[in-house]
Amino acid sequence: MDAKTQTPFVEKVNTHYLENLLGYNARRAALVIIEVFLERMGVYDLRPVDFSVLSLVAHNPGITSRQLCATLGIQAPNLVSMVNALEKRALIARQPHPHDGRAMGLHPTAAGEKMTRDAEKTAADLEIETTSRLSDVERKTLVRLLKKIYK
Repeated sequence: MDAKTQTPFVEKVNTHYLENLLGYNARRAALVIIEVFLERMGVYDLRPVDFSVLSLVAHNPGITSRQLCATLGIQAPNLVSMVNALEKRALIARQPHPHDGRAMGLHPTAAGEKMTRDAEKTAADLEIETTSRLSDVERKTLVRLLKKIYK
């Protein structure tokens, strides 16, 4: 093969098109935050979805599995194992729902409340750290704009 027919070597990768896509940028930003989240939440043995479930239960004692699924956009079969695992760790407890005899309300235990407080503090700190290039106003604006997409 002569020099004229060889494929040129890329000196600098052109990401211009991708960098103008919201999904690409949202995913790249999420990966940065999630990497640190996974590392820091390791001490609590919480994945992002476990953290979300625990936080919602702590802030909404008596919440039902159906409400959790709707709020987090997850399927009921996926939630069952998470709730079982959190219950087995004595972080949440099931109690009969006061108005619906078929439903169980989920409540945080004392250990669950403490872990939620600690984990939420860790999450808040790591988000400030991973978004340190943003001002407080920019951070709040970004959250507000992202919510407009999914709410």
